[in-house]
Amino acid sequence: MKVSVSQENLARGISIVNRAVATRSTLPVLGHILLAAEGGRLKLAATNLEIGITHWCGAQVKTDGAITVPARQLADYVNALPPDIVEMDLNPKTQTLHLKCARYDANIKGVDASEFPIIPTIGDDNKILIAPDTLKEMIGQTTFSAAQDDSRPVLTGVLAKFDKETVTFASADGFRLSVRSAVLDSKLAAPVSVIIPAKALADVARIVGDQDAPVEIAITENRSQVLFHLANTDLVSQLIDGNFPDFNQIIPKSHTTRTVMHTNDLQNAVKAASVFARESSNTVRLNVSSGNDMGGGRVVITAQSAETGDNVGEIDATVEGDPIEIAFNARFLADVLNVLNAPQVALETLGAASPGIIKPVGRDDFTHVIMPMHIGK
Repeated sequence: MKVSVSQENLARGISIVNRAVATRSTLPVLGHILLAAEGGRLKLAATNLEIGITHWCGAQVKTDGAITVPARQLADYVNALPPDIVEMDLNPKTQTLHLKCARYDANIKGVDASEFPIIPTIGDDNKILIAPDTLKEMIGQTTFSAAQDDSRPVLTGVLAKFDKETVTFASADGFRLSVRSAVLDSKLAAPVSVIIPAKALADVARIVGDQDAPVEIAITENRSQVLFHLANTDLVSQLIDGNFPDFNQIIPKSHTTRTVMHTNDLQNAVKAASVFARESSNTVRLNVSSGNDMGGGRVVITAQSAETGDNVGEIDATVEGDPIEIAFNARFLADVLNVLNAPQVALETLGAASPGIIKPVGRDDFTHVIMPMHIGK
């Protein structure tokens, strides 16, 4: 293998696949990155057997070949090189990769590429197409409310329901629920539902970047893996086996109060209140009151701590319905407001002990349900 590649492209490719490198494994090769020169491009790949990432770099390939080298050593060394052309030359007898860049030379001992696991690729059949910007927003609006612990594995993933022309993502951690729907760029012959690990989706969102071409998605026939094909990168992930809760049963069907606020105003008020909410179970109170018959009103956001003090913030709102005082987790409120992507937000409530519904005003493709916190007297 003889390859010439720019240090910038090589470093970027290593950083992309590095997220799939196994940190602890009984198989040493899973701590390696595969480097393969083929088809006039340099392929980099890594896998921990749960997720696999393959990335192609533009390169000048003089001789085809492949080797796996320790990921950390390769990443640290390439990142230390100057922004110049990196010449890589493999000695197949000793399985040693020689790297030369400007006035730097190094030899990295590797392992034969035949020991590296095969990472599946997308075929031409049964591909699901979705716009990259849409997919990126869907991921951002759902992965944050997936569970962080493994006590209920299905909740660490995002339910992806692909219908004939639409897709719906749903995530929940027992305290909140996010549901986001969108239109696909292709029609499906039959609907399919799978649970994709939230961490894998977050990696997809990072890799998407600013590409224009639709992202291709495929589910393996045995429903064990999902594959994402992007501009220069493929990601394959194991799917989570199990039954996701019926999220439609969780979403309240009615409300007695609808409060519309400017998203930035509510974000700032929650941020200020969270300073004092930290020592009081992260609780912030929202006191909603209507101003007049024209729908005017206000929301008073408060937090208090016996140790550090208290805070009161007030913002204007359009209120329809009964006045209400309800409490939420400040971090949960901040999380959803950060991904709302709308100038105005609507809060629909039924009572202080019932879940609140948060929606972007002017859009009907995103719904967030957040459980209230107990208000002590």
